[in-house]
Amino acid sequence: MSSKIKVLQVIPKLGYGGAETGCYDLAHYLYEQGCKSYIVTSGGELLKYVDKKKVKIIKLPVQSKNPLLILLNSIILSFIILFLNINIVHARSRAPAWSCLIATKLTFRKLVTTFHGTYNFSSSIKKMYNSVMVKSDLLIAGSNFIFSHINENYLKYLNPKKKFLVIFRGINTEYFDPDNLKKNSDSNLRNLWQIEDKSKVILLPGRLTSWKGQELFIESINKFKKLSSNMEFTAVILGDDQGRKVYKKKLERLVEQYNLSNEIRFIEKCEYMPAAYMTADIIISSSIEPEAFGRVSVEAQSMKKPIIASNIGGSNETIVDNKTGVLFENDNSDSLSQKINEIINLDTLTLELMGKEGRKNVINRFNIEKMCLNTYSEYKKLLNQ
Repeated sequence: MSSKIKVLQVIPKLGYGGAETGCYDLAHYLYEQGCKSYIVTSGGELLKYVDKKKVKIIKLPVQSKNPLLILLNSIILSFIILFLNINIVHARSRAPAWSCLIATKLTFRKLVTTFHGTYNFSSSIKKMYNSVMVKSDLLIAGSNFIFSHINENYLKYLNPKKKFLVIFRGINTEYFDPDNLKKNSDSNLRNLWQIEDKSKVILLPGRLTSWKGQELFIESINKFKKLSSNMEFTAVILGDDQGRKVYKKKLERLVEQYNLSNEIRFIEKCEYMPAAYMTADIIISSSIEPEAFGRVSVEAQSMKKPIIASNIGGSNETIVDNKTGVLFENDNSDSLSQKINEIINLDTLTLELMGKEGRKNVINRFNIEKMCLNTYSEYKKLLNQ
């Protein structure tokens, strides 16, 4: 059966985000199972890492929300599906999902969608636009939080005859493993970021956008500095502004306003994230809106590092509070600063135990093999209906 399965995944861009890395990992896994594996995308940083012998890349402007381009993409996708004899089309975002829906209807193929986020649904038009994600033959939610979100907000669009289930996102636990770290990569990163050896490092990874909570983080660091006046520390905000220059300037002004220029660094990118995690003493996820899954929280646990995350969304599922990490009260800088102060002053033995429990949690529940196996199993069931 597996030799007959030909899967076409469609994603706007193949970058470093959770949806993108999941697409990348699944594409290579499918090849190892004897399937034909294809990705349609407009581009992205991960493309250079794709093994072109295993996964075929087709470039199309599927990132566009232009209705004419969405229609044109659907026609091109229809020809691709027929030419390659694709069995399953897996859409991972809304704009390409509309093209995929039309193409699979025209070619009588199975459509799978993964609902990766909450998306903006502030108006009925936006909700209708988002609803394409629940019009598939198989709907996958990336967490229980997203499963509940869909049931609460898209119930009228759901087809009870179609399968709807949770498949947790997974990460590569071999890549995010402190024992597999490239030699000296963490110390090299300290030098690159100009951080003193004796300085504690508090790391906030994530693209610069307001809902990721960088403002809250800066406010919390200001309060933490007052709580722990004798401690030497560096807070690193690691992430690209992705063109949000005004927002980055706002953050920089906030740092100046609190007189934190010596304590807070803005680092645009890090291509080897395991080193960034190992450089840090504490990892923070300060999102003020729910994370659909919370990839940073899971990667930090896999690296045996203490993670402090807001107590909403996916973090409630991925972190066992006070065992594999710590949750703080959402959008509360007092709560976050206090948690930072508590964790940074824990003894080595307690931190090691938390790290071990964190990695065990990820290996058991959020590893990439489990995600890929579960998705592949659902593909086979779908084709056998």
